[in-house]
Amino acid sequence: MEKFEKVSGIAAPMPLVNIDTDMIIPKQYLKTIKRSGLGVHAFAEMRYDDQGNEIPDFVLNKPAYRESQIIVAGDNFGCGSSREHAPWALADFGIKVVISTSFADIFFNNCFKNGMLPIVMPQDVVDVLMEDAEKGANARMEVDLEAQTVTTSDGEVFPFEVDAFRKHCLLEGLDDIGLTLAKAPAIDSFESQMEQARPWV
Repeated sequence: MEKFEKVSGIAAPMPLVNIDTDMIIPKQYLKTIKRSGLGVHAFAEMRYDDQGNEIPDFVLNKPAYRESQIIVAGDNFGCGSSREHAPWALADFGIKVVISTSFADIFFNNCFKNGMLPIVMPQDVVDVLMEDAEKGANARMEVDLEAQTVTTSDGEVFPFEVDAFRKHCLLEGLDDIGLTLAKAPAIDSFESQMEQARPWV
């Protein structure tokens, strides 16, 4: 997992509430266990018509937002079924940060495990960030994980809270496997001791 420090990029405004995991990645794309290749299917039912053509009005199809790295969303983002493919699809599309007033717990946890930062902000702050995002490609928002701040294109700074352990994992690029591998010397030492103490095991 890549280390997460700062993201300075275009923010896509998605003011819908209750954007669920089926909207993020429809069920027909859940057959794979690969994390790559799902970005093209992110928000598929909103991005494409029945013939597979892009729907011009959908925010991520607009030229200004095709390279978005941040989503500013309505309340209860990531609700619905607990599919890990949802953060996989967003990450593969290029999204690194999602800002909302609230998230579904499982989606929230899965984001951290896949190198994405979900940020909970009060409604009044989300409203300001949403308005800033609506300015398009000329408005670049900055998210600084170390400082725990979001800065608008106009220079307005908003602090956010994040769990210290999750922050550490993102800054160091550690997923669950990485955390385990970091303990490899201790694990090897323990196994060596057990091999001597219980050779019959």
